[in-house]
Amino acid sequence: MQVKLIHSIDEVSPSQWNSLNFNNYPFLKHEFLAALEHSGSASVHTGWKPQHLVCINSQGEIIGGMPMYLKTNPYGEFVFDFSWANAYQQAGLPYYPKFVTAIPFTPVNGPRILCANKNASKIREMIIHKAFDITKNKGCSSMHILFPSNNEIPFLKNMGMLIRKDCQFHWINNNYINFDDFLKTFSASKRKKVRRERRKIKENNIHFTVKHGNELSDYDWGRIIPLYRHTFLRYGREPYLGQNFFQEIADQIPNNLVVFTGETEQNVVSVAICFRSDNALYGRYWGATEFIDSLHFETCYYQGIDYCIENKLDLYEPGTQGEHKISRGFSPTETWSAHWLLHNEFSSAIDQYLDRERNYIDEYIDAAAEHTPYKKTE
Repeated sequence: MQVKLIHSIDEVSPSQWNSLNFNNYPFLKHEFLAALEHSGSASVHTGWKPQHLVCINSQGEIIGGMPMYLKTNPYGEFVFDFSWANAYQQAGLPYYPKFVTAIPFTPVNGPRILCANKNASKIREMIIHKAFDITKNKGCSSMHILFPSNNEIPFLKNMGMLIRKDCQFHWINNNYINFDDFLKTFSASKRKKVRRERRKIKENNIHFTVKHGNELSDYDWGRIIPLYRHTFLRYGREPYLGQNFFQEIADQIPNNLVVFTGETEQNVVSVAICFRSDNALYGRYWGATEFIDSLHFETCYYQGIDYCIENKLDLYEPGTQGEHKISRGFSPTETWSAHWLLHNEFSSAIDQYLDRERNYIDEYIDAAAEHTPYKKTE
């Protein structure tokens, strides 16, 4: 077996790469990574230069892989290390470039090292060692793995990486029959609040349509993309992902793309662009034409919960941050990242910082859990 570096996901066979991906997880599919590159979203220009690793056996077959990017800026990562970069700068050391294993612009949990079941441990070790070697040889400050799955954390820690903990808010499907069955688990006051929010949408004569990628026409995209762009432009920047990216996704992996649109008789007033696997829904981007009371909650949360219940999906990850999600049934959930820094003194200092930060995150998760809307059990 050997591990080599490639500069585009198109250098490897889609079928071989995808054979290592399980549960129809969209973000590690060859088609998803290729759309990022083809659209220019993951490129030198955006600070995401593809430097993927693949493990190949003696027959030339791909038996392992890890998406990796040479980063020259912190944008689109959602694991914030600005203070680390500032500390390096103050010490007269470069923090960029660095290597990052992540799904660009996509803070969702999932596997980050793909490998065949046979020799899985050896393959993972070879890939990580290769990543460390490349980090050293290219003069980078560090190597980071963002939002890995929970079961990868012990391995990454054993490989000498520093482990960072954070928190998102996720919804768990406890075999609910329908939305009302879900609301029965709420306290009376919280249940009343959610019903009031959903009622406001009906009072505004807004109805929702759900479409997968193959059901979206050019006309649909012409109405969806302006709303999506508006969310970013309000903050003075262009969106990370363009219409060409989404349309390639809709063409190549249509069943993984789910779009919710809120509509009146005249217009589309809101949109949520999501992705799905075999067992989870992932909320990614939303937009609206104007502020309408409770429209964000309906578009981004309640419609997704309805979809998960109807399609028997186990999990809904609606995105980062947002304590307002708690009262709507999303529970605080641990997320992780792993970090390897070449500079020993900085590595030691950051390790101590992460130890303190983990204690804070644990306290925050415990405090947030006290405010979930679910009935208290004795």
